[in-house]
Amino acid sequence: MNNRRSFLKSSVAVASALALPAMARAAIAAPHERSLRFYNTHTGETLRTMFWAEGQFIPEALQDINHLLRDHRNDKVASIDPELILLLERVSAQFSNHEVIHVISGYRSPESNQMLAEASGGVAKHSMHIEGKAIDVRIPGRELERLHKAALALKGGGVGYYPTSQFVHMDTGRVRHW
Repeated sequence: MNNRRSFLKSSVAVASALALPAMARAAIAAPHERSLRFYNTHTGETLRTMFWAEGQFIPEALQDINHLLRDHRNDKVASIDPELILLLERVSAQFSNHEVIHVISGYRSPESNQMLAEASGGVAKHSMHIEGKAIDVRIPGRELERLHKAALALKGGGVGYYPTSQFVHMDTGRVRHW
């Protein structure tokens, strides 16, 4: 049974690694552990998870992250882009002790995104949140502007700055900012 479980975990890791873009493959070479701490501002749930160890993603940890970042309006869960998780970890690492990341919005179902787009001019109709490739966050006790600059410096995708709403948007799309 243990051999079968090890084989399955290895198979998932290899398949994941082959499917990942360059940024994620570069992280695979790193032997150390990677972890994140989350607080979902809408559900009150917290998660402290090691999502990377021994050169690979930990499937159970990715499932836990997917669940925490689900659409809180209808509890729909989707796969979060592993590149986004790596980007969050790289941003978080720029703050002492990997601070708790407050999640304002992770995955959004198409229905939720449409509702938000109709209610506000600031929500893209084809948001990367729908694809699990975007997240809106803040780190309590840290200047939002510093978080914004840290995300911009990584050039890992799109970065939006929303000081009035107190969050920074990060996605794994093309490098751009607003």
